[in-house]
Amino acid sequence: MRFLILFIFLVNNALASEISKIKNIIIHNDLKTYDNVIFFDNNDQKINIKKFEGNLVLLNFWATWCEPCKEEIPYLDKLQIDPKFQNLKVFMINVGKDSKDKTKNFFNELNINNLEPYFDGPTTLAKVFALRGIPTSILFNKEGKEFARIIGLIDFSDAKFTNWLKTYD
Repeated sequence: MRFLILFIFLVNNALASEISKIKNIIIHNDLKTYDNVIFFDNNDQKINIKKFEGNLVLLNFWATWCEPCKEEIPYLDKLQIDPKFQNLKVFMINVGKDSKDKTKNFFNELNINNLEPYFDGPTTLAKVFALRGIPTSILFNKEGKEFARIIGLIDFSDAKFTNWLKTYD
């Protein structure tokens, strides 16, 4: 039993060390909770992430005019269908006030097939989450609590990242 506990400790420390090499990930010691995280789908229907408790949730905030977003979104498209993540739901929330047609064309130009665009509401999540820029991704555990935040562009297919993320799935 002691060996098992020591093994788990060493593996978790190794993963934490590896993920710390990706400089723009902030891992929270104190998990953050929010009352209503609501955004809109393409049909103006409200989506509340509380409906997705029991899943790992990644909210990615982006805009069509954001060059780093253009580079990052294809990585997220692949992450959404990564077979290692059966309980991951990625929500792409457009905070750029782009029209639905412009957003759809943007996804088509990038050949995004596994994700749907969502839209920030009048009471913006950008303000709720105090976003400092885009792209920004916020990760919620299965209990619906924010455990990490990624500020700026990362490669979501990076093995260091996916191995670390898998520990929350």
